[in-house]
Order: sequence, then C-alpha cells, then structure tokens
Amino acid sequence: MPLQDRKELAAMQEHKDICFRPIGYFRTPFSSPVGMPIQPAGARGVRGHVELIAEYQDGLKDLDGFSHVFVLYHLHEIGGYKLLTTPFLDVIPHGIFATRSPARPNPIGLSVLRVIGINGCKLELEDVDVLDGTPVLDIKPYVAEFDACDADRFGWFEGNSERAREHRADERFTT
Repeated sequence: MPLQDRKELAAMQEHKDICFRPIGYFRTPFSSPVGMPIQPAGARGVRGHVELIAEYQDGLKDLDGFSHVFVLYHLHEIGGYKLLTTPFLDVIPHGIFATRSPARPNPIGLSVLRVIGINGCKLELEDVDVLDGTPVLDIKPYVAEFDACDADRFGWFEGNSERAREHRADERFTT
C-alpha cells in the first residue's frame, strides 16, 4: 500500500535525517570516475584495500576466513539524481531502481569483492571497481547459502550485462 496517509508519512519522515559515519576508506588505483570499471566484473584482478579507522580494526577478526565480502559505501562524488536515467549499458532511460546507476536518491554503492588478506587495519581486496577515497559504510561476509539465489529474470540487463566487463564509466554521473 502506498504511503499516502499524511499522518503515517509525517511520522515516517521524522527519520529523514539518517546519519552514517565511515568505518574506513577505499584506497584504489582510480582517481577519477571517468574511465573506471562500472562493476566488479569489469575490474577482474584490480587490487585495492579498505583502510579501516583504527577503532574498528577488531571488527576484521575472522573475516579472512571468507573468500568474498559485500562492501557498502557512500558514492561521495555523485551530484544529484534523476528518477529516470540512461545507464552505462543502455541507450534507453530506465527507472533509477531498475539500474545500478550511481546517481541515486541515497548514493549508496555495493560491491562483492574477493578478500585477499588482512594486514592490521587494511582489508586487501580484488576486483575493486570503486573510486579512491570513497567512504566505507559497512563490510559483511558473502555466504553463498544466504546470498546466492536462482534468479531467472534480469529485466533490461538481459543481453547487456556481459558488456560490463569492457565498458568504462564516462562523465555523466560526476559532479
């Protein structure tokens, strides 16, 4: 049911200012969004790391037992959003929630990355498709039994997704 009742909507909007603090920052070879891979599939073999803020270092304990992690991050270089957007892999506008465009109402990025190792506050990663200096919001282990699913529909990505390996970002979503 859509949120149309004014009282209900007003009560929910009391939480409109949701604040997150970075737990660390990406260190990657990408100093500009232009020319970056647009997905981890296009960044195979690219290494980088998350440098955690020292107070969060203990949170890395036992993470090296996992091959992959989800990393959630703030897309800090994005300037605004449109609800209809033409993504990198298509020439037709789509609803923002049917794309992986970085220009979102809440510019939150998500990547599944290979864990290479942990060295102090550094989480060494591979297949990194993230801009250097990007603030990290959270890290979660990837567990196939929980996270893999038998998806059978891929919307407009059908026939387009394989191009993510070679496609690179342009200036359309930069500030």
